Amino acid sequence: MPPRRSLKSRLRRGLVLVRRSVPPGFRLPLGLLLICGGLLGFLPVLGFWMLPLGVAIAALDTRPMWHWMRQRHR
Repeated sequence: MPPRRSLKSRLRRGLVLVRRSVPPGFRLPLGLLLICGGLLGFLPVLGFWMLPLGVAIAALDTRPMWHWMRQRHR
């Protein structure tokens, strides 16, 4: 039986996959859509698992954006 990976390592691996395969301009809207879907988590198909995933994907774009704006302001 292979060793079990922790939740943190699986999340990190998933975010690396998203960072490589989803274009930068599309990650923020995708994250916002997942957050909106997570708010409807009481429905059968959608779930509350979409909230943290949406926040994590949206954060991939917002942190570099804030850094870029701070650099430009100086």
